[in-house]
Amino acid sequence: MHKRVPFFVAAGVLAGVFSAVPASAALVTHCIGTGGAVTVPNDLYVPAGESCALTGTIVTGNVSVAAGGNLVVTGGRLAGDVRIAGNGYFDASDTEVSGPVVLAAGGYGVYLREATSGAVTVRAKGATTVDSFLYAEGSTVTGSVNVQAGEVRLDGNTSVTGNVSSTGTYYTDVHDSFVDGTLSVLNSATGSVVCGSSIRGKATFAGNLGGVQLGPNGPLDSCASGGFWGKDVSVTSTTGGVTVDDNIIDGTLTATGNTPAAQIAANNRIRRGVVTDPPAAAAAAAARSAARSAAPRTDDTGKADARRADAVREAVVAGPADL
Repeated sequence: MHKRVPFFVAAGVLAGVFSAVPASAALVTHCIGTGGAVTVPNDLYVPAGESCALTGTIVTGNVSVAAGGNLVVTGGRLAGDVRIAGNGYFDASDTEVSGPVVLAAGGYGVYLREATSGAVTVRAKGATTVDSFLYAEGSTVTGSVNVQAGEVRLDGNTSVTGNVSSTGTYYTDVHDSFVDGTLSVLNSATGSVVCGSSIRGKATFAGNLGGVQLGPNGPLDSCASGGFWGKDVSVTSTTGGVTVDDNIIDGTLTATGNTPAAQIAANNRIRRGVVTDPPAAAAAAAARSAARSAAPRTDDTGKADARRADAVREAVVAGPADL
């Protein structure tokens, strides 16, 4: 069991300049263990390698999770931003986060369930060995989502008021959700699936290696319906297969340079027509197509479930936090 001592430390002490800190300087509360329905009147910090599990807690300042730390919040309210360091994990259920959520390079992941937050950023993996993830279920992101690593799944009536931008992820999937801005998925290792969702802005899929599936009846994932696209949709330079089925596109669909050529079902309703490769180019692309099959999706939330369970277990063992 971790030895617990009071964790109210002046911010100036953390910086090594205590003598220069005015009497009105804010405090930082360190959290190891569990906490309940109390108000933390300053910033909250989860130390490296430690776990903090909060229920009904209000934090009036910003939140930081150090390297390898875990923060699980249920029914809480965080007034500032949340920043998670390498191999750190942030899990929020039925919780309001007023500021942005930022996962550093090599961060373990962010899981939002029935939560609200500001903009969400997942940094590029870089030289780290940890594959990050962002899972959002039934949540609202006020702002944009910008992800540059790992697994991305927006599901269960999740709403993003800004743009969704994905570059170099393992996959980026959007199910039964709303994106008020643009959607961009570039250079994903196993592609992208969008089903039963509304994308109001322009949608761009390019350079994806594992295929792109827009709507049902594709090889990547199962879903019941296609989606609504408020502007142009472009799927280009994709390998592993492209399927477009049961969608309403209030613009132009461009599907060129894909290997093999895109399969566009007759049941799509596309307002401004379809742009595809000329027949000769399409035949050449089919001839070049490798025998690589698209990788179907597995249980998206398994990593988050395991990390959350471990974090809560460690927090309970540590005992009540000094909040």
